[in-house]
Amino acid sequence: MPKTRKAFVPLENNPEVMSALVHKLGLSTALSFHDVFSIEDPELLAFVPRPASALLLVFPVSRSYELFRMQEDEKKAEYEGKGSDEPVLWYKQTIRNACGLIGLLHAVSNGNARGFIEQGSDLEKLVNDATPLGPIERADLLYNSQALERAHQDAAVGGQSTAPDAEDNIDLHYVCFVKDEKNNLWEMDGRRKGPLNRGPLGSDEDVLSDKALDLGVRKFLKREEEAGGGELRFSLITLAPNLDFD
Repeated sequence: MPKTRKAFVPLENNPEVMSALVHKLGLSTALSFHDVFSIEDPELLAFVPRPASALLLVFPVSRSYELFRMQEDEKKAEYEGKGSDEPVLWYKQTIRNACGLIGLLHAVSNGNARGFIEQGSDLEKLVNDATPLGPIERADLLYNSQALERAHQDAAVGGQSTAPDAEDNIDLHYVCFVKDEKNNLWEMDGRRKGPLNRGPLGSDEDVLSDKALDLGVRKFLKREEEAGGGELRFSLITLAPNLDFD
């Protein structure tokens, strides 16, 4: 990896922008990203298409989160998994301001979303090339991917708000939750030492099920509330069936 660290223009936290990026890379338009406006109101949750293939938690990095992250990672070894026997495909983040992109890649590279990757696409090539590599080599693959950089650049300037500069300090972070073939819930974050198995789900439970939320997002919210860091700002975006798909 070059000494001068590559930086991307941060993605807008917008399902349409995210969907455009992954569709350009080669995910079928049968899936798209959707806002999740509530995880506690059943009526609002009912508007979200199911099954949910992945769930993105987007939040400003707080002191309490950083402390928890460092404490949890302190006891863990650096992840070295590679190959098709991996329960999940995890990407280490080495591109500055690319946590949104890494979150999207975790969403489309794992669980049932993999079955929606179109043959011959840039995304198929990226996933196939990444699978046999260890985390460092896999990160280098993303770092040097021109197809990924082009798709990200197009999406970053296609949002509704003015795009920040690539070198800006952005405090928004993206964590992705996915379910593997053996029904385990995984927390995927390119800033951690590796993927985190958060526990088993039932075969009929997706990442928006009550159990998945208890194992993932609600634990995060509870920690932040107990830390008393002021206003709790976060948003949730899920990868799920596209209601406009014919």
